[in-house]
Amino acid sequence: MGKDILMIVGDFGEDLEIMVPFQALQMVGHDVDAVCPDKEAGETVKTAIHDFRGDQTYLEERGHDFELNATMDEVDPADYDALCVPGGRAPEYLRTYDEVIDAVQHFFEEDKPVATLCHGPQILAAADVLEGYQMTSYPAVRAECEAAGCSWVDGVVRDGNLVTGQAWPDHAEWLAEFLDLLGTDISPAEPATAD
Repeated sequence: MGKDILMIVGDFGEDLEIMVPFQALQMVGHDVDAVCPDKEAGETVKTAIHDFRGDQTYLEERGHDFELNATMDEVDPADYDALCVPGGRAPEYLRTYDEVIDAVQHFFEEDKPVATLCHGPQILAAADVLEGYQMTSYPAVRAECEAAGCSWVDGVVRDGNLVTGQAWPDHAEWLAEFLDLLGTDISPAEPATAD
């Protein structure tokens, strides 16, 4: 049975870190509501594409317009089974919204599954929910995570209700861990038979 998942996004969130989980989670039967503070269902956020080309940090280019399918002011975190927090630049400002912090704290207080990657843990650090966790993030966010009380490690990490990854190249392993935490049963299709 599919889960109800809340995804908190914002302008210049990382394109692949929004689009891929949003579609992949729906593909396996979950319902995903993508919300952004101060925006309503049907409005869009602008995404950014972060590319790794051998420089000291990623290159950022304009991505897509991603359409929200729910309104943050109208959702109740208690109605959701899990939370997904993509990365990119959006977490820098999303963590300044009380309703974002309150939503994140709800999922941790209720021990519900949470998946985040890249810069998404900036929001979790601001919500003061990382104490005692083992986790990862984009390496440039490591100091913030450690200051929030976690033990930072390299690679995709699952600790209790929290699944973390460093960036979109971790999608396959990160999503697999999140799906496992959600209890998602993905049964292989029966082979087609020739008549």
